[in-house]
Amino acid sequence: MTNDHSTTWDDTVLPFQLDNSDIRGRIARLDTALGGILRQHNYPPQVEALVAEMAVLTALIGQTINLRWKLQLQVQSKGPVRMIATDYYGPETEGGPARIRAYASYDEDRLTDGAPIDQVGDGYFALMIDQGAGMTPYQGIAPLSSESLSKSAEGYFAQSEQLPTRFELSFGKSTTADAEEHWRAGGVMLQHMPKASPFAAQAEGTGETLKPVDLLGEDEQENWHRVNVLLDTVDDLELIGPTLEPSSVLLRLFHEEAPRVFDKQRVHFGCTCSEDRVRQSLSIYSAQDIESMTTDDGRVTADCQFCGAHYDLDPASVGFDAEPDA
Repeated sequence: MTNDHSTTWDDTVLPFQLDNSDIRGRIARLDTALGGILRQHNYPPQVEALVAEMAVLTALIGQTINLRWKLQLQVQSKGPVRMIATDYYGPETEGGPARIRAYASYDEDRLTDGAPIDQVGDGYFALMIDQGAGMTPYQGIAPLSSESLSKSAEGYFAQSEQLPTRFELSFGKSTTADAEEHWRAGGVMLQHMPKASPFAAQAEGTGETLKPVDLLGEDEQENWHRVNVLLDTVDDLELIGPTLEPSSVLLRLFHEEAPRVFDKQRVHFGCTCSEDRVRQSLSIYSAQDIESMTTDDGRVTADCQFCGAHYDLDPASVGFDAEPDA
């Protein structure tokens, strides 16, 4: 479904490179895709904000994965918001849209009136890339930051990937006069271009890995600092639009860095659940297990946490000793 308030740059990720500073990046805007995620649930505002932040982070990071790969980000927390999970599916075909979905688990009675990040306690930020059948998924984790989820993502790249990385995000409810109130999100991701193997070095005498920025040469550190100072000047309206095109934002911010843009990636809300997948997930259970899951009405039911789809199945058709379909 297309909303009449969306523009050609909404629900896209535009990759770019700053040729004069050897830095790459992406600029993203989410509108209808984010609405598709949030309308499946009735989250409190604090939880909606956290899901919006995770969604735009996922779009920015996910743009780099290959066709048919899957990126998953996850926050696990001891706070009122126990978990946030997002999935980003690479395009099925060259030039096709990527798909994104997300959901959160939370204890409503523990939520406070504080900032969204206050609803997240100690825990970890995790990233997984699934390259398809026959390939071992890549996984990495980093501690959660008390500042923001984007700071947690920066910490992940510093710790696990050893790449200097910066996010600048904006998200909130749009209240323009020509459209109903709805969520929008946008952001910029910067990342220093990796060299042959500059991030494998160890700090002499300590056995601790150096921070990525400390591993850059003097000129590289100056470039990284300068571009970050430029990004500090971006404002919320430039990030979320919709009136200013992302390419214009990049020129305003980085015109002296020789920005070069590539093909934009479209992003749609999309869920991969299906009755077949539900049956497959239940195939590990015995007849006794399935009996314990059966309702008083004699059915086995399941709900998708991402999109809210409800599945109503015959108990005889699920479980590892179920009769195969004729």
